[in-house]
Amino acid sequence: MTFIFCSSISFFDWLQNHLLTCPFKALTGIDCPGCGFQRSLIAMCKGDFETSWMLYPPTIPLIFLFLTAGILYKFPVKHQSLLLKTLMLIVGNFVMISYIYKMFIQ
Repeated sequence: MTFIFCSSISFFDWLQNHLLTCPFKALTGIDCPGCGFQRSLIAMCKGDFETSWMLYPPTIPLIFLFLTAGILYKFPVKHQSLLLKTLMLIVGNFVMISYIYKMFIQ
């Protein structure tokens, strides 16, 4: 258990209580395509992948995209831009399909 400021509150519980608010949702009252990412990431860090998926399905593809982009930045390969563009299109479509499902079907 990680302690913050000499208290018995765990790090993830502290994060859960200090999430950033979504400016789009605060202004419009409508979820944005990224709403749920923070809670999903915290659930994934706790090891609860099922809850993470239920909160925001694109979390794992987005993390994969960020890690791949970081690795390709550090270790360039041939056709790097094509690979990143393709991966961004796939993940972007996944985010939008998930958003449409959440807003209109669920």
